Amino acid sequence: MDISFENVDGVNGLLTIKLAKSDYEGQVEKTLKDYSKKAKMPGFRPGKVPMSIIRKQFGNEVKVEEINKILSGKLYDYIKENKINMLGEPLVHEGQQAPDFAHQEDFEFVFDIAVAPEFKVELNDKDTIDYYDIQVTDEQVDNQVKLYANQLGHPEKVEAYEDKDILRGLLAELDENNQPKDGGIQVEKASLMPTYFKNKEVAKVFDGAKVNDVITFNLADAYEGADTEIASLLRMKKEEVAEHKGNFSFQVEEISRFTPAEINQALFDQIMGKDEVKSEEEFRSKIKEAMSKQYEADGDFRLLIDARQYLLNKVGKLTYPDALLKRIIKANNSDKDDKFIEENYDQSIEDLTWGLIKGQLVEAYDIKVNDDDVKEMAQLTTRMQFAQYGMTNVPEEYVEQYAEQLLKDKNQVNTLVDRCIDNKLSAAIKPVVTLNHKSVSVEEFNKLFQ
Repeated sequence: MDISFENVDGVNGLLTIKLAKSDYEGQVEKTLKDYSKKAKMPGFRPGKVPMSIIRKQFGNEVKVEEINKILSGKLYDYIKENKINMLGEPLVHEGQQAPDFAHQEDFEFVFDIAVAPEFKVELNDKDTIDYYDIQVTDEQVDNQVKLYANQLGHPEKVEAYEDKDILRGLLAELDENNQPKDGGIQVEKASLMPTYFKNKEVAKVFDGAKVNDVITFNLADAYEGADTEIASLLRMKKEEVAEHKGNFSFQVEEISRFTPAEINQALFDQIMGKDEVKSEEEFRSKIKEAMSKQYEADGDFRLLIDARQYLLNKVGKLTYPDALLKRIIKANNSDKDDKFIEENYDQSIEDLTWGLIKGQLVEAYDIKVNDDDVKEMAQLTTRMQFAQYGMTNVPEEYVEQYAEQLLKDKNQVNTLVDRCIDNKLSAAIKPVVTLNHKSVSVEEFNKLFQ
C-alpha cells in the first residue's frame, strides 16, 4: 500500500492511496470463510457450502466492502498522523474514474482534501475591545422586589370592586326588554375583569360594584366584537357568538383582589432561604448582587461577540478552496440547491474562520472542558430556568434532577460544552486584552443585540 499527499496550492490537497491485491486479499479470504461457516443453501448442510460457490456469489461484494474499510481507516489515520488541518470531509477527486472491482486487482484512489489556510492569531494588551458594564439601578431592584412580592402574593375576597379586581358571578343573556331571555345563555361562576374590556366606557359601569349587585351591560360592546374572547366567556364556538349580541346581566357573587406578599422575613426566607437575610436592606443588597453577577455574565457574553468581530478584522481575508468547500457543503446539505449555497457561502466562511480562530485561542489558553464543567453548566442552566419563574430558592435535589435530564440529551450536552468553552475563553481573554469599559443601562445593552 502506498499513501501520498500533495498540497497543490496551500488549501487544495490531493491524497492518493494505492492498493495492491496483497493489501486486501487476506481480509477478503477471511471474511469469505466466515460467510461459508454461516451460509445456508439448498442441497448443502449449514457450513458445508463449497468455497468456490461462496466466492462466486459473494466474492465481489466482500471485496468492495473490505477495500472500503481499508480506505476509510487508512485515509483518516494518515490525515491524523500527518496533522493535516482538514476542513470538512474528504471527497472523491472529480477526475477519479469509477474502479472496476470485478476485474481490477490493483487500485488507485484519489481524494480532494480541503486544507485550512495557515495563519497565526494572538492577543495582548495592545488589542482593545469594548466591555459593557451594565449598571443595576435602584428602580430595577424595586421592580424585582415587587416581582417577588407578586409571585408570592395571594387573592383576597373584598366587598367592592376596584380596578384590576376579578368579578365572579352569574352571567345571563337578556331580551329586548332587559329581562332574562327564554332559552338564553346563562354562565355560572363566570369571571370578568373589566380592566381588560376594550371599551373603557362599558368598564366604568362596574366601578364600585358590590357583592349581590346586578349589572346590565352589552358584552359585544365591552369586547368591541372580539369574538374569540366572547366565545371563551360564553363557553361556545366562535361561530355562534353572532347570535348573542344583545345585553347581559351579571350578578356579582364574589370579588377577588390580588394582594402582593408583605415585604417581611417570610418573603426573605422563601426567596433567599431560611435566615439568609434579616432585613429589607440585606434583601435588596442580595438582589442587587445577584443582578450584578448576571449582568457581568451578560457582559462577558457580549465580550466574546465583540472579540469575534475584532479578531475577524485582525486576521483579514483568508484564502479558502472555495470550489471544493461548496462541493462539501452541497454533499452535507443535499436538500439545498446551488443558489442557497451561493447566497449563504460568505456567512459560512465567516463562521469557519471564527471556528479556526477560536480553535487557536482554545489551544493557546489551554482551555479544557471536563464532565464536572458540563454538569455545573447544566445546573446553572436549570437554575436560570427556574429563576425565570421567580423560583430562586429551589432545593438542590430538584436542580440536580432537572440537570440530569439535560445531560441525557446529546444535543443539549453539545450546547452545554460550547457554553463552557465560551465562558472559559471569555474569562481567558479579559485579563490579556485592554478592555474599553463602557457603563450602560440594561436598556442600552439590549439595544446592542437589535
